[in-house]
Amino acid sequence: MARRKARRTPYAAGVVLASGAGTRVGAGMNKVYLPLAGRRLVSWSLGAFARVPEIGVLVLVTRPQDTELVEWVLDREVDGTEVELVHGGDTRQESELKALRHLASRIDEGTVDTVLLHDAARPLVSPSLIAGVLHAAREHGGAIPGLPADDIVAVGGDGSTLAKQPPGAIIRTQTPQGFRATPLLAAYEQAAREEFLGTDTASCMERFSGLPVRWVRGEQRNFKITYPHDLVIAEQVLAAEDYQG
Repeated sequence: MARRKARRTPYAAGVVLASGAGTRVGAGMNKVYLPLAGRRLVSWSLGAFARVPEIGVLVLVTRPQDTELVEWVLDREVDGTEVELVHGGDTRQESELKALRHLASRIDEGTVDTVLLHDAARPLVSPSLIAGVLHAAREHGGAIPGLPADDIVAVGGDGSTLAKQPPGAIIRTQTPQGFRATPLLAAYEQAAREEFLGTDTASCMERFSGLPVRWVRGEQRNFKITYPHDLVIAEQVLAAEDYQG
């Protein structure tokens, strides 16, 4: 495969997580290799990251049993972009840690300054959102995309009344979630030592790092493929936009 050009300045790493099973979608295979508008689901995310110039290395976290599917996608759908492969672990956090350890030497020497971690099951992420998260993470330390959760309300302590809640207090988080690389790696290593398992990248960073995290407005189209009807909606979105990946 074609290699990205060598860079003298630090660059960001994009990590696409594709090592889950995704059983709720009802397929007999890893859902990220299901077809979506003529391509496999995972290749949409890889293509979006490849179009962001500041992304200098692209890592795909996979399962050993998906090797043939991975090779098929990389040979036919990634347009010559080099993709480095890492086998994931039993949990999302372990898979992220394995990707970070794969990048560790480049993080330690300052070659990789920022890492963005993204779910392959969110195929419609745009290059502009990736770039926005990256720029905010570089400036502030960490960044998470999300949308205001206007349809969520809190329940009071008695379990029967609604609690008052300021508008905009809750967001629905998305990926990619981006952080400066050195504190991100350090936080994940500490989490591993203490056997802490967070819900996502941000929860791990909140526990083990003092980095400020900036909220970046996400995209409605950047939804997660979880159930069969989500694939239908994604197809409709692409058809309506005449999207060219």
